[in-house]
Order: sequence, then structure tokens, then C-alpha cells
Amino acid sequence: MSDTRLLDPGFTPAGEDAWRALVAKTLGDKPFDSLVKSTVEGLAIQPLYAQAPQPAAFPPRPFDAERPWDIRAVSAHPDPARANLELLADLEAGAASVTLKIDPAGQTGVAVGSAEGLATALKDVIVELAPVGLDAGFLGPRAADWLHAFAKSSPGAKLNFHLDPLSAFAEAGGSEGPIESHLVSAATVAARLAQPYPHAQLFLASGRVVHEAGGGEALEVAFAAAAAVAYAKALVRAGVAMDEAFARITLGLSADADYFVTIAKLRAARVVWARIASACEASPQARIEARSSRRMLAAKDAFTNMIRLTAAGFGAAVGGADAVQLGAFTDALGLPTAFARRQSRNTQLVLMEEAFLGRVADPAAGSGYIEGLTDQIARAAWAKFQAIEAAGGLIKALETGEVAREVEAANAARGELKIVGVTAFPPAEDAPVEVERATPKAVEAPSVRLPGPDSRCSPLKPMRLSEKYEAAQ
Repeated sequence: MSDTRLLDPGFTPAGEDAWRALVAKTLGDKPFDSLVKSTVEGLAIQPLYAQAPQPAAFPPRPFDAERPWDIRAVSAHPDPARANLELLADLEAGAASVTLKIDPAGQTGVAVGSAEGLATALKDVIVELAPVGLDAGFLGPRAADWLHAFAKSSPGAKLNFHLDPLSAFAEAGGSEGPIESHLVSAATVAARLAQPYPHAQLFLASGRVVHEAGGGEALEVAFAAAAAVAYAKALVRAGVAMDEAFARITLGLSADADYFVTIAKLRAARVVWARIASACEASPQARIEARSSRRMLAAKDAFTNMIRLTAAGFGAAVGGADAVQLGAFTDALGLPTAFARRQSRNTQLVLMEEAFLGRVADPAAGSGYIEGLTDQIARAAWAKFQAIEAAGGLIKALETGEVAREVEAANAARGELKIVGVTAFPPAEDAPVEVERATPKAVEAPSVRLPGPDSRCSPLKPMRLSEKYEAAQ
């Protein structure tokens, strides 16, 4: 409703001139431009936006008011049996799908190194009803075969193999054997598994490694887009048709506490995807998995992380993510307890079933601010994507250090931050937070080494924005 007189005939609507006059009076000698902010990549954020003339041009995801997005649970508990109990509890209490983070060393994920170990972690999970996803790094091709053995070639299984060797390469700063060989290996396995699982997603083209290292939104989208192109090319070389290759790739993005930026970023990713897919004569419909940012979480006053995670879930849902995976509010401290997992899961259920965020398709459409920011991120991401491709593709951009330099520049531009509970409104006494304690027990696993010389790049190491402030206190 744009005419406020319909609300109250005696109310005289104020125009932009009246607003600017009041702002000028408040600012005094300060210029109006002092209200203009910018992202770490230099994208301007204005204090006032007019109504957008038209929404961003991208095909939205299929609309389903009953189940507007996939609530995805994750387990990284080192004990496979315990991870299994966690995932089953999540599925019974409202989650629709699960992700298993695998680390044979048991340091950052479930200690799985064989098909038997994976079967233990997924015991009693019905893959035809609950899609199962993997997060296995360089072990992805082996883990995909283990999941294939568990699913027993069920054609109805909506598996998420989520092969993503480029993110593993970027974070580790290297690969055992040529990274190109790892890409070919992953594509070969993916092409083989595409036939028995027609509904499976094969690759995860994720830009989250950029976000978690401190990079900006445009670079995150560009990284994901460049990874998608690399994976599509690899699948085509492995014998998969171009259109099917794009249909089997999921975009992975982070959801931050700044929900306006999250909304615009996800919408911008769909714009970029549509342009790339159309140029390749493939389906322009993007599939996006959003995971909550780990860099935004604080170890101090950890209960404030619940607010951050709720905001991230809101942004991901309104931004149109197909699947949303929220972490636990204790992730900066240790493994989540049953309470922390319930909070993470129920936050999404409340947003979906009580706040009704999924009742409107693309609810941000038409907002001047969000449409403007969507356009800015999309244009900047497209320019960065073109630069990556002109440099020879994502692998070359990583090896030359260009991606790392942009991440470093974003971190340098961020400056001092106001973090509730840490630098703003810190508590007199930090409330105790329970976390799960577990002793990692490494298991034997196949070597991920491939023939040939190792590849190297400047690593994109994950960080938390609050770390330097917490260390000083």
C-alpha cells in the first residue's frame, strides 16, 4: 500500500524532500554523503532508496508453500555411532535432510574411512525419504562410492554427493598430486554415479571458503560461479551432457547475520548462474544450499550466536535458498550438545512454520535497497568471474594468489567491528555454555594422493571475526 492517506485521511504523507530536509537539519555541517556506507569490496550502500522499477531478472526456485526450503542437519561428531544418533534425532524432530562431515582423523568431522564406517554413521537413515549429503574434501570420490554402496543403487534416492575438490584445494593451500587430476577423478566418479541416481546432486560449487576466510560477497559468488564452470566442463569431458551437468551442480553460499546482504547475495548468485547457464544452453534454474557463517560466531557470550543464526536463517530463507543448514550456537567453542542441536533445528522450524517466511515467493522483490544491492553484487561478481576465467580459470587464479589477495584486501578494509557480547555490550560475567566433549580417534582411510607433482596455492584459511577481540580480553 503506497498511499498512506488510505490508512488515515488526516495524515499528510511526507515526500523525499521533507525527509532530506530533516536529515540535513540533523547532520548539521556534515555532508549527506557521510551517511553512505560501503561493503568491504567498495559497494556503496545508500541511506535511502526509491522503489525499484523492476525486480532482478532471474528465474526463482520452484515455489512450495508447504515445504518452502529443505531444513538440513549436519553432524561432525568424531564417533560414527554418535553421529548416527544425532542425525536420526534431527530427522525425527523436523529436519528433512542430513550432511555428514567426514574426517578420518576425527578432528573436524566424523572418523570414517571405509564403506562400513559410513554405514555405521547412516544406520537406519532411509535415503529415499531423507536426502543424505557428504562433506568429505579430497576424500569425496571415495566417500561417494561408500554412499553408493549404502544406498544400494536406489533410483529414488536424492543423494547429495557434493564433490568439491576446489574448495578443499583452496582451504588447504595444496593437493597431494595435481589438482587437475583430483578434478578429473571426481568428475569420473560423478559421471558413473549419475546413471543409478537420476535425482542426485553430484558437485557442490561452493564459494563459502572465500567467506570463511574473510572475503566479500561478490568474490564469494564469483568463486562459486567459476567452480561451477570448472565442474561442468569436467562433467562434460566425462561424458555428461551440458544441460544435465548444470542440473547436477549445487551452488554453495554462506548465510551471514547481515540478512539484507545475505538476501541480496543469494539473489545475485541466481542472476550470475542464469547468465552462465544460458550461455552454455543449459537450464538457468540454480539450486542453492546456504550454510550459516562460521566466521560470524563468537566464543565470548556465545548465547548471542542464537541471534546471529536466526538472522542468517531468515536471510537464507527470504533470499530463496533451496536448502538451509544452520550451525549450532556453540560451534565456536566445541561440539554441540543435544540442546544446541535442537536450538539450531527449531530456529528453522519456527521461521518456516510460525513466521511463515516461505509463504511468498521472492518476498524481497521490489525493495529498492535489496534490488540495488542485488544488482551491485551481481555486476561485481560477474566482473570478478570474468577476470578469473580470463586468467585461465579458478585453479590458475588460486595458484597465482589472485583470490587470496582479494580476500586479504577485504579483511584489511573491514576495520574495527561492533560485535554484540564482545566489543559492544560485553557481559560482566560470561554465562557458562555446555559443549560436547569427545576424544578424536583416527581411523585408517584410503590415500587421497594421485600420481604427479603436488599443486600449491595461497591458502584461504577460515577465521572468526571476533577472534582478535576475544584474544585481547
